[in-house]
Amino acid sequence: MEQDKSLPDFGRIPSLEELNDRSKNTLVSNLGIEYTEVKQGKVIAQMPVDERTKQPMGILHGGASLALAETVAGLGSMCLIDINTQQARGINVSASHVGGVSEGIVTAEATIIHQGETTHIWNVNITNSDGRLISTIRVTNMIISRR
Repeated sequence: MEQDKSLPDFGRIPSLEELNDRSKNTLVSNLGIEYTEVKQGKVIAQMPVDERTKQPMGILHGGASLALAETVAGLGSMCLIDINTQQARGINVSASHVGGVSEGIVTAEATIIHQGETTHIWNVNITNSDGRLISTIRVTNMIISRR
């Protein structure tokens, strides 16, 4: 199989600049999500709490939190597989929203808790700028062959 030149080399985690640049004109950039740390087994990103991410009552929308969690967990899985032959697909997300936030920036930290051949399970904690827990989210990604 010929290697797709648009994909990064397996085993190399792209720079934060590359990752954030690749996210332009996607849901990730539309929500203002920016990666701040990426290494094998851990991804951290930030998202503003503003008109793009708030619900009508003026607090962070749970759906925006889920999008942030899927974003960091998805990238985390992509950094653990050979993306020339495999893909990661989110198959389950379960969230507990335990706090509200109406302004500032939230930070999501994804940590892998199971790295199997066909599934990855991530724990994602979203905190406000004071470090208070806003949501805790479990994301399961399925690892499939690239066609």
